[in-house]
Order: sequence, then structure tokens, then C-alpha cells
Amino acid sequence: DIALWKFETSRYYVTIIDAPGHRDFIKNMITGTSQADCAVLIVAAGTGEFEAGISKNGQTREHALLAFTLGVKQLIVGVNKMDSSEPPYSESRYEEIKKEVSSYIKKIGYN
Repeated sequence: DIALWKFETSRYYVTIIDAPGHRDFIKNMITGTSQADCAVLIVAAGTGEFEAGISKNGQTREHALLAFTLGVKQLIVGVNKMDSSEPPYSESRYEEIKKEVSSYIKKIGYN
């Protein structure tokens, strides 16, 4: 399911939609993303996890492409599981992920 949280500031009405990223819930992810002005793409840094996500048929690529295709023009990328990198919290691993994800999202239309 999709979880919703709503709040407002003096300038904005904000609704946060938490859409599951697992492949079994792609319809829910599309439903949530189609309503979004901005998206947060969470990328796993774990050895093997990042590589699977950024691979040709990986979920990281799929979710970024779907977000852009569904009209989300602002994308925030968060890198989690840095404690699973080798060595833990590796700056070089972070920079590698940043470089690959940045390159891909620019190719699909984000700047």
C-alpha cells in the first residue's frame, strides 16, 4: 500500500507519499509517483545491491525512468546502507554511486 502524510507550511501544502519500491508493488509505485511534483529515489550502497539496481533491468533505473516519464521534474537521490559498503561509510563508494546515478538520470532527462 501507499502511505500518506500531510502537513502545511506558511507557503505550501505538502503531501508525502511513501510508495513501495519492491518489484511486486510497481503498480502502487506508479500510482504514487503519478501524483508527485518531486520524488526521492533511495539507492542502496551495499556491495551487489547498488550494482543490481543500476543494471540494465535494475529497479533504480526503472524507478528513475518511471518518475521522469510520469512528469516528476525534481528528483532527490538519497544513498542508504553506506554501512554495508566496503569499507563501511566509504567516501569512494559514495562518489562511485553518485557518478553512476548522476550519469544515468541526466541521460533520461534530469539535470
